[in-house]
Amino acid sequence: MSNKLKQDLSIGQNLKALRKKANLTQRDASAQLELLGVPMTEDILAKMEQGKYSVRISVLIALKQIYGIHSFDAFFEGLRLPAKPA
Repeated sequence: MSNKLKQDLSIGQNLKALRKKANLTQRDASAQLELLGVPMTEDILAKMEQGKYSVRISVLIALKQIYGIHSFDAFFEGLRLPAKPA
């Protein structure tokens, strides 16, 4: 029996918004990640933005630099835990 862990919250929408705010395409962002030594393809970045691929901490650190963000809080803005069922 194989239980896959599901991502409980996605920061994908925030990743996409921050990338666009930095005026970068997915191709530009993935190329800059590669230059920083963080292996990344345009396809994987797209999946991260769609919430279909888990984001590594090393990627967040590099994206913070690439996107010119001052705080990691920007990645998590607006996220809320789902309400518990009654």
